Amino acid sequence: VAARGCGGVWRRAWRRGAGGPVPAPRGQRAVTCNAKGGAVPAGKSGLAPWVPVVGLEIHAQISSNSKLFSGSQVQFAAPPNALVSFFDASLPGTLPVLNRRCVEAAVMTGLALNCSINKKSLFDRKHYFYADLPAGYQITQQRVPIAVNGSLSYSLCIDNKMSQIVTKTVRIKQIQLEQDSGKSLHDDTRSQTLIDLNRAGVGLMEVVMEPDMCCGEEAAAAVRELQLILQTLGSSQAVMAEGQLRVDANISVHRPGEPYGVRTEVKNINSLRFLAKAVDYEIQRQIEELENGGTILNETRAFDSKLGCTVPMRDKEGKQDYRFMPEPNLPPLILYDAKSLPANMNHQQVVNIDWIHERLPDLPSVKRAKLVEQYGILPEHSFTLLNEDGLAEFFENVVKQTQMKPKKVIGWILNDLLSYLKQHSLTVKESPVSSFVLADLLNLLEKKDISSAAAKQVLAELWKGEGKTPLEIVKEKKLELIQDQKELEQICQAVIDGRENEVMMMVLR
Repeated sequence: VAARGCGGVWRRAWRRGAGGPVPAPRGQRAVTCNAKGGAVPAGKSGLAPWVPVVGLEIHAQISSNSKLFSGSQVQFAAPPNALVSFFDASLPGTLPVLNRRCVEAAVMTGLALNCSINKKSLFDRKHYFYADLPAGYQITQQRVPIAVNGSLSYSLCIDNKMSQIVTKTVRIKQIQLEQDSGKSLHDDTRSQTLIDLNRAGVGLMEVVMEPDMCCGEEAAAAVRELQLILQTLGSSQAVMAEGQLRVDANISVHRPGEPYGVRTEVKNINSLRFLAKAVDYEIQRQIEELENGGTILNETRAFDSKLGCTVPMRDKEGKQDYRFMPEPNLPPLILYDAKSLPANMNHQQVVNIDWIHERLPDLPSVKRAKLVEQYGILPEHSFTLLNEDGLAEFFENVVKQTQMKPKKVIGWILNDLLSYLKQHSLTVKESPVSSFVLADLLNLLEKKDISSAAAKQVLAELWKGEGKTPLEIVKEKKLELIQDQKELEQICQAVIDGRENEVMMMVLR
């Protein structure tokens, strides 16, 4: 049965056994994955280990001022039904007009994920009833999507050790453009459901990953890397808390060498932590069910974050006929490259794949490599810098303004500044200590005007945000290191003179 929004991709992938060779057993914990492979140890039966299979469908909201097929504004947390055009409400006679920005964002994302961009892609209607989908169908790309056959490399730690990082790759089946639906707001007190159509028609990119992963840790790491790529490109803000990135996880288990098992789909996961928990729980649930002689149903489930488990939503035993048909109101989407672009074509009316490719920014993997090479920091430190929004830029600004070596600066950034930020639940951009101020403090330390302990004391004062400079705080708290040898001798002599009895006792001993 085709999952919503993927046009049957997962059904076909599971049937033909896509996903590469069967991984080797690894470790003794129920659902833990690392570089050693992807099998789960045998359960009560004592038979061969289980092999989990995980694939993902990720819906990313495109960062655009207007919706995919209408001019309605896109804005988070706007008043309900304030951003709805006649087309979004499916009034008779209204027609879709494709948003160029959404097409460019999808092409950019496809190129960044090593996909082949189809110069001709098609739009389709996918029919199903949704109370918050006024037309009764979703415009998507079922037959020929905009991008296909890509790959995403991601990294994860071995046994939770940041010093041991392994890189893995998941294949990208396709990327397709489609509309989002509205939002149903359930009021249990009044026993009614309210509909907000602000989100209806917002442009989505659906990224369909092949079932190449084996646990929640891998799934979360792959989605985090994709999230960083989307944010770097600017093709999506990808804020999961605002619903801009939602994940459907497809999970099954089987014995080594046997066909893939029956899969379940866990829908609409909006947190990386919840994604890892949902996948691992579902793997363990399926293993226990099979070990106890039960069967796995081909069903859709939801993750209950409060209970920490997945719960049934609906089964997929009865075939769902979405009645896909070509979208009659949209012609094929034609893209060009430098070779195929006609000489007399208006450049403002076409999308040039090569033009977009030339303007791709450095992706996170490239940024991490440059940070390691340029500043001599450890690879694991480069991951932390990029995982926190704006932290890499903050680090580089400090390095440019201080005499301290980057290897020492990174310690202050990750151990001290980041600790303060997490303690106060602040982002890097909200930090009361700017990169310029921190650089001033580190310069005082590097010139040996203050000790390391004094520098930490000054940082604590700076965090109060009173507008004082590091030097002002040093002088106010009298934290300067004394450099004059004679002055130090005078202080020592004064201490001795004031403690004659203690000195005599020490001498006698």
